[in-house]
Amino acid sequence: MKAIGYIRVSTQEQAQSGLGLEAQVVAIRAEATRRGWDLEIIADEGESGSKVDRPGLLIAKDKLARGEVQALIVAKQDRLMRSSLGWAQIVSQSKEQKWSLICLDLNLDTASPMGECMGSILAAVAQFELEQIRKRTKDALAVKKAQGYRLGRPATMPDETRARINALRNSGVTLQGVADTLNTEGIPTARGGSKWYASTVQKAIAYA
Repeated sequence: MKAIGYIRVSTQEQAQSGLGLEAQVVAIRAEATRRGWDLEIIADEGESGSKVDRPGLLIAKDKLARGEVQALIVAKQDRLMRSSLGWAQIVSQSKEQKWSLICLDLNLDTASPMGECMGSILAAVAQFELEQIRKRTKDALAVKKAQGYRLGRPATMPDETRARINALRNSGVTLQGVADTLNTEGIPTARGGSKWYASTVQKAIAYA
């Protein structure tokens, strides 16, 4: 059986010094050896855990989706995803695509009955959080409308930009995290500006 060991550090300084990476590798290699699995290590160095489109993670997910490897091992949950929504999405993908997710600090293995149960609980919690976010947004829009604010999507907001924002938020990325991602990708704001802020992301969501 083949597995990917995914490791990550969040700052460029850690990436350059290797702090934190070696400890993750040691723990993951020990688990793979114990199980008798072939192991490939994929790293994201200097990448934030709130970012869902990390280069290494995208490579790992592609290999898993295509069946090239059968398991993903991480030393700690926050090395893979910091948000419960993002984590639940990974758990759901492992179930749909039939590969195992092993998280050492949680003692989680989705291939086991207990691990599958834990994964289902995480997904349920994440879905509850998402519904609460939607409800708060709906209630806030109702208040704004009652106060006479004009609601509706700006005509200058491209569908691709709106879809990108929604995808990031649904993956659990914070408003500031979405703004940082859009700025990095060079996506202009709804009014053609070059700088996104958490407030402008929130307005874009409100008009979506």
